[in-house]
Amino acid sequence: MNPVLGAALKIAVVLGVGLLAVLAGSPLVRTVLRVADSPRRVTSELGDGEPAQSAGIQAASAQLRGGHWIGLLERLAIYAAILTGFAEGIAIVLAIKGLARYPDLKATTTGAAERFIIGTFSSVLFASACAGLAWWLTGLW
Repeated sequence: MNPVLGAALKIAVVLGVGLLAVLAGSPLVRTVLRVADSPRRVTSELGDGEPAQSAGIQAASAQLRGGHWIGLLERLAIYAAILTGFAEGIAIVLAIKGLARYPDLKATTTGAAERFIIGTFSSVLFASACAGLAWWLTGLW
C-alpha cells in the first residue's frame, strides 16, 4: 500500500472513531443513567400512609449543570490520552473533573453523586472502547 494512502487512512480512522467516541457517548450515557434510575420509595412526611417517590438520578441533572459539555470534552481527552499512550492523562482528566464537582457533590443529598459516578464510568468506558477500536483498526495495515 502506498505510505501516503496508509497514513491518510489511519488519520481518517482516528478522526472518525474519535468523533464516534465524543458524539455517540452522550446518548449512551443518558441511556445508562435512565436504566440506572429506579426511583426509590420513601415514606411520606405527611404520615398519610402514601409512599412518595424520591428524586432519582435523573432529577440531579439540574444540580450538575454543564454535564453534557463536560462529558464531550472528557471523552475527547480520554480518547486522545489512550491513543497517544499518555495513560496519566486519564488520571488528570478524572482528577480535574472530581475536584471541580466536589462542592456540588458534597452539598447535596439527591442522586447527584450517583449520577456523577455512573455517568463518568459510562463515559470513560465508552471512550476507552473507542480508543481500543481505533488502535486495532489502524494496526490492520
